[in-house]
Amino acid sequence: MFTCFDVCCFVPLNLEFTFICLFFILDLMVLKEECEVLNEMEEKYQYHNQHDFMNGEKNCSQTKKCGKFFSQKRSIKRHMRVHSEEKPYACQHCGKNFSKTLGLKRHMRIHNGEKPYACQKCGKHFSQKETLKTHIRIHNGEKPYTCPKCGKSFAQLGNLGVHMSLHTGEKPYKCQQCGRSFNRKGNLNCHMTIHTGERIFTCQQCGTSFTHKGSLNRHLRIHNVVQPYTCQQCGKSFDQHENLKVHMRTHREKLYTCSECGKSFRQKRRFEDHMRIHSGEQPYTCPQCGKSFNYKQNIEEHIRIHTGEKSWKIKESSSFRFCSYSCKNTQNPDLWIHVRSLDWRRSLR
Repeated sequence: MFTCFDVCCFVPLNLEFTFICLFFILDLMVLKEECEVLNEMEEKYQYHNQHDFMNGEKNCSQTKKCGKFFSQKRSIKRHMRVHSEEKPYACQHCGKNFSKTLGLKRHMRIHNGEKPYACQKCGKHFSQKETLKTHIRIHNGEKPYTCPKCGKSFAQLGNLGVHMSLHTGEKPYKCQQCGRSFNRKGNLNCHMTIHTGERIFTCQQCGTSFTHKGSLNRHLRIHNVVQPYTCQQCGKSFDQHENLKVHMRTHREKLYTCSECGKSFRQKRRFEDHMRIHSGEQPYTCPQCGKSFNYKQNIEEHIRIHTGEKSWKIKESSSFRFCSYSCKNTQNPDLWIHVRSLDWRRSLR
C-alpha cells in the first residue's frame, strides 16, 4: 500500500487494484461512506494532475460494454448498474427505483416540495437543474428542437413529440372506458374526469373544485379581481372577453338609420325588419293560402291555423293544476280571460 501526501490531496494507493485521489483533506472514515458528493468527485476526476497512476485504473472494457474509465473499483461496480439495469434504491413514497442514491435524492424533491433551482429572470423555482435549463429557453427564445416536416421549432423535446403526432395522426393515449384517444397524456387525464367526476383543481381560497385547470384560473379572477380585458375607449375592465364584447356595443354608432323616420339601429337585421313597415314588403308567404307577412314569427303563428297545432297551453304550476283549455293564438282575448279566471279562483281558496 502506497500513500501519497500532498498539500491538497490524501491518496491511499494499491497498485494491484485501484487508487483513490480526492482534492480535499478527508478523514479515512468519511472515505468509507456512500457520500454522493464523494461519488461524483471520484467519477469526475479520473486522473490526478500531480500523480501518474495509470496502471491502477480499471475500465468498463473489461466487461466489453462501453470502455469507460474509473478510478475506483466501487465506481465501476456502480457504473455497471447502467448496463445491468439494476436499481437497488427505492422511493419509500411511490416505490420508484433508481440505480444511484443521487437519482433517488433528486426524485425525493418531488415529494417534499423542495425546489432549490431558481430562475434569475422570473423567480420561478424548480426541483431539477435540467428543468430550470429548459425553462430558461423561454426567456432566451431558444428553440433547439425543429420539426423536420414543417420547420416549426420548440424549446422542449416533449413539445416536439406532441407536435409530430399532428403530422402522423398518432394518438397513443387511449381512454380505457370509452376508447377515445389523445395525443397528450394531460388531455387524457382531463378527459378521465368526465368518467370519474373527480375535481382535481381546488381553489385554495374558497375550496371550490373544478375538473379543468382553465376553469380554476377563470374562477381565481373573482378572488384576485383580475380583469385583463380593458375597453380602449373608456378604460373599463372585465374578467372575460365576452363581457368586453357586450360592453363594446354601448360605444358603437347606430350604423343603420331609416331615411323615412330617422330611427337608427345597431343591427342590420332589425333595420331591414323595420324598413318593411314603410315599404309594405311581405317576404314570408303561406304555402297553403298565399297570405303574406312581413315577419317570420307572424307566418309561423299563422301556419298553426292550418295545422291545427295548439301551441299555447296552460301549464301546471304550483298555483293551479293542469287544465284542458287551449287556443291557437297567444293574442286571443279568450285565453287571457281564462287565465284571469284561474287567478280569481285561486284568490278565493
